[in-house]
Amino acid sequence: MNDKWKNAIWAILKYGSLIIGSLIVVFPMWIALINSLKSNQAFNNTGILQVPKHLDWSNYITAWNAGGLGSAFLNTAFIIILSVAGNIILGTMVAYVLGRFQFRLKKIIMAGYLVVMFIPTITTQVAIFGVIHTLGLFDTPYALVLLYLGTDVVQIYIYMQFINRIPVSLDESAMLDGASYFRIYRSIIFPLMLPASATVTILKVIAIYGDLYSPYLYMPSTNLGVVSTALLRFEGPFSAQWNLILAASIIIAIPMVLLYLFLQRFIFAGIVNGSVKE
Repeated sequence: MNDKWKNAIWAILKYGSLIIGSLIVVFPMWIALINSLKSNQAFNNTGILQVPKHLDWSNYITAWNAGGLGSAFLNTAFIIILSVAGNIILGTMVAYVLGRFQFRLKKIIMAGYLVVMFIPTITTQVAIFGVIHTLGLFDTPYALVLLYLGTDVVQIYIYMQFINRIPVSLDESAMLDGASYFRIYRSIIFPLMLPASATVTILKVIAIYGDLYSPYLYMPSTNLGVVSTALLRFEGPFSAQWNLILAASIIIAIPMVLLYLFLQRFIFAGIVNGSVKE
């Protein structure tokens, strides 16, 4: 087989797999879109693949108002901003200490992060619920902020890979100029880890944004709902308004799509730079 045929086969496999992958991702979104534009009667009387003859855009207005998506977005944004900001600060500080300094408990601390990954979250919920209730944070947004502030080992790994790429000579030069460790962190380490912080941001935002269990358990009041629990308002004991649920789902998905498009160049830079050592 000559090189021409090899290149043709490779091109077919490459672009064919990309097309198939794209269809797998886009097809459910297309199904959600066309069904979100059906009236309740049309939804019950037509197939899910059938495009409606009359597009019912009022579903989006009803979903926004009935689901309380305005307050849900505000509550979610409040929780995300505090959680992600605190998570980035704590994560970069922990990574700075573990990546730049040598001390006796370093390996034990790293092992602690790894061990926690293997403990099922559900097994600790009784203890966590007791702590949240004792602190008086139950049914408040601060309960979720405290839960989301935890820095996991994946974020530590991303940050440490970036710190290892930052020359130690920068720290030494700053120390010769009289800079303290905190000044080195604030002026050198933290700004240079912007791509890693963008990666951590979107990973954490997606995790918080799509979390249903924690808000449902620790913040059950309807006036304190977040975007994930807002969808539950369209479900009843015997039926669900699926056209409104799909409309609300599309509204909720839009901010994540925009965030990804805005941060994707930082994400790819963070993954590539964090995985290659010079």
